[in-house]
Amino acid sequence: MKRFAVAVGALALGLAALPALAADIEISGSFLRPPVVDGGNGAAFFTITNHGPADRLIAAAAPAARAVELHTHLRDGDVMRMRKVDSIAVPEQGRVELKPGGDHVMLFGLDPAAVVPGARLPLTLTFEQAGAIQIEVPVATLPGPISKPGAHGDQ
Repeated sequence: MKRFAVAVGALALGLAALPALAADIEISGSFLRPPVVDGGNGAAFFTITNHGPADRLIAAAAPAARAVELHTHLRDGDVMRMRKVDSIAVPEQGRVELKPGGDHVMLFGLDPAAVVPGARLPLTLTFEQAGAIQIEVPVATLPGPISKPGAHGDQ
């Protein structure tokens, strides 16, 4: 019986690691950079692969966050600044990487109980054509100490 439970657990973990797929959109490689302080802000990163016509990521939502926005980084002289955007284009038969220093999903006021390293944060991504896709984003472990807060207060 113990072997059966171990096998079922391993299968469940393996299935959780599979990419999310809805319509023509596939989400893979997701992770959440958690807040530095309790109740702070975090950022979600992942790859969007589009197997169909052009689409746009138009919204994101997470029950563990007070607010969620789509963001990008823009160069302002010699400084990179984060800015809210209305959407993120996903080209026909193309791929978009949401990664540190680029496009990302910003989560404000995260529930500290939901963002412990190793947890999986539910996140709903809404696309203009493909509709809503539910994913679970693994919470990463923060690297060593951060010297000073970033543009969003703790990123």
